[in-house]
Amino acid sequence: MIQSIAAFIASTISIFSGELSGEIVDHRLTGKLYDIQGFSVHDGPGIRTTVYLKGCPLRCRWCHSPESMRSADELSWFDARCIGIGKCGRCLDACPAGALSAGDPEHVLVVAEGKETEKITKVKIDRERCTVCLACAAACPAKALAPSGYEMSVGDVYERVARDKMFFSGEGGATISGGEPMMQFDFTYALAKKFAEENITVAIDTTGFAPGESYEKIAPYTDLFLYDLKHMDSEKHRKLCGVPNEPILENARRIARAGGKFQIRIPVIPKLNDSGENLRAAARFAVSLGDAALEIQLLPYHKLGASKYTRIGRDYPLRNVEAPSDEIMREYLELMQSFGLNAKIH
Repeated sequence: MIQSIAAFIASTISIFSGELSGEIVDHRLTGKLYDIQGFSVHDGPGIRTTVYLKGCPLRCRWCHSPESMRSADELSWFDARCIGIGKCGRCLDACPAGALSAGDPEHVLVVAEGKETEKITKVKIDRERCTVCLACAAACPAKALAPSGYEMSVGDVYERVARDKMFFSGEGGATISGGEPMMQFDFTYALAKKFAEENITVAIDTTGFAPGESYEKIAPYTDLFLYDLKHMDSEKHRKLCGVPNEPILENARRIARAGGKFQIRIPVIPKLNDSGENLRAAARFAVSLGDAALEIQLLPYHKLGASKYTRIGRDYPLRNVEAPSDEIMREYLELMQSFGLNAKIH
């Protein structure tokens, strides 16, 4: 009996971690992710490991991670992985809705068998009929059909990130990103707290559109907020991103009052938010945050996420928008620096 009680206590300790504020972190708590990326150098200072969570309340037209928007499962199609119906075809039999069928034959590069190319027939997806049951993904040996997200526990995510601790010397650490990680607040909070307890610096990459109380609660375990300013006019922000900006600006003020630090990120989207008026308004707001705003990053628009829309069966809304030139980005940088801000092109 004594041994049984001891075993129970030991197992409980392994599930729940220690505390910094009297709270207990449940290692079994799960969240929905769509990726974990090691050796990341764009999600905060130093070398970091970024944990990407699904779900976002915003619908930014230029979003380069459309798979992060919806919390629900989605079916991703990786065309290059498909080995063809002739060699496989298991997905066709697996789909109960009849949403998969044979596509047009196409030539693909072959690196073996003495041939340069061969013609294969891949599947095509009828997104209207697809119920996202993911039976096809379970049947696909090549992972050409795959779910856009997966569940992981706090403990499992920590163990994955902890494998990279040797690279975190200096400013590096873990970044919790999205989507919007604050949409899964209990999971994000538990994860940030666990990282902080294990002396891993924590950055939260956020849109700022979440309850203010949540930011105040997580601030003691967050070394840096990567914070977006997408447009300073609330009505234009709503048209471009689907939500107004008043909560975002107020939350930034609340975080600053709570002692939080920022890396302010301003996406530069030609003809949508790159007017001098908007950039000056963003600069004035950053100045108003005082010492909390450590750095301002100007993020030039790019189309690197366009293929992801095709992968999940959506249209990319900004196909006709071109990236800003290096010259115009330098002008925007000088404008931000003229306000005395530590501004960079990222």
